Amino acid sequence: MSLSLSHSIRPRTSHIVTAGPHTLQLGRRTYIMGILNMTPDSFSGDGCFTSSPKAFNRALRLARRFVREGADIIDVGGESSRPGSRKISAHEELRRVIPAIRALARTIKIPISVDTYKPLVARHALEEGASIVNNIMGTKMEKSFLRMVRQYDAAIVLMHMRGTPRTMQRNVRYKNVISEIIDSLKKSMENCLEIGIKSDKIIVDPGIGFAKTAEHNLEVIKHLRQFTVLKRPLLIGVSRKSFIGKVLEKDVSQRLYGSLAAACVSIFNGAHIIRAHDVGPTKEAAMMTDTILQGR
Repeated sequence: MSLSLSHSIRPRTSHIVTAGPHTLQLGRRTYIMGILNMTPDSFSGDGCFTSSPKAFNRALRLARRFVREGADIIDVGGESSRPGSRKISAHEELRRVIPAIRALARTIKIPISVDTYKPLVARHALEEGASIVNNIMGTKMEKSFLRMVRQYDAAIVLMHMRGTPRTMQRNVRYKNVISEIIDSLKKSMENCLEIGIKSDKIIVDPGIGFAKTAEHNLEVIKHLRQFTVLKRPLLIGVSRKSFIGKVLEKDVSQRLYGSLAAACVSIFNGAHIIRAHDVGPTKEAAMMTDTILQGR
């Protein structure tokens, strides 16, 4: 008896996203977004920021290594968004991220994303060469922020979250977690479109680990196909997150294999971009998953 997987594998949707001078052709293969944390307090323990030139140079070497390993986007962040984290000032965030973005824009050819919800930080980052803004605040984004994204012809990642990183894990009750996330992302998209941001600038992220229990995170990954109703590309960030630690009973430094498994299932279920700390292993896992899904 022959076994065919053709009926169980649905092709991933295809999208073209324009981000400043860059064009992302999403669908045929998975894009990898490498995480460059310019923070002293990242949950994953990989923060690169200190005031020393040595630490700054280490961050640049890491970003360049990501490029060699096959990253398609570098995401630079200066404020931790781990559960319970405190907000920092825009001035401090600028001090952390702008030198790195400025240096990277001169030396790498792939898009640079800035992970921020502050208009001032986003503006300076876009002026220095970033072309994507990764905003965790969802429907709470200021209109001035969206106008600025439109002005710079940047792409934007809209993520689902309730509250703030400091308060989000106090608000994890849902009647239907999938439909409520979809409704929230629809509202965020509507806010963008009303301001004049074109749909080909928008990427959506269901916010794994943000205002969700471990069970919610697993459910979102399992049912990612339902997010195709949004008709926008999906970015998923599962790397090293606590739900993996809960399932495997592993410390953050031991979550690589769990992160790769969650990334591969996300790709199978329609994710277009995987945000990752471990670019090389994630790239290889994504390439293998893509090849299987394409039936080569």
